[in-house]
Amino acid sequence: MGDVALLRAGGTDILATPRGYLLGGRGGGVERTVACVHAPEEMERELNAIVDAGGEVVDVIVEHPVYGQLTGLLGVRSRYDVAEFVRRVEEHGARPLSALTGGIHLHTVRCPDEKTFRRVRKSLEAENFLLNM
Repeated sequence: MGDVALLRAGGTDILATPRGYLLGGRGGGVERTVACVHAPEEMERELNAIVDAGGEVVDVIVEHPVYGQLTGLLGVRSRYDVAEFVRRVEEHGARPLSALTGGIHLHTVRCPDEKTFRRVRKSLEAENFLLNM
């Protein structure tokens, strides 16, 4: 951890994710934010809906009444990543950030192109995960 702090202090762009550290900035493609709502036990199904449609779940964001915006970096790109993330949540007895907000949360989704993003939205809509505003 001390080495990472030194690299960051030197200007290196390092992201901490549940799967470890990543070097460099964001990749190519398009990034969009989707507003979702679901129960904690539906998290795996929601994440799989995104990756199965070709998207990467970059992060999860909730609006906390005291702390403001809380963001958790995910970097979930495949069903394997989803399964590993869910396993870690269960292993640590952790609750998803969305549990703080009654299931309401945002995801930044990265896709190779707009067509893929539309497919992701359609998949989330079919599963009733999109928040109707």
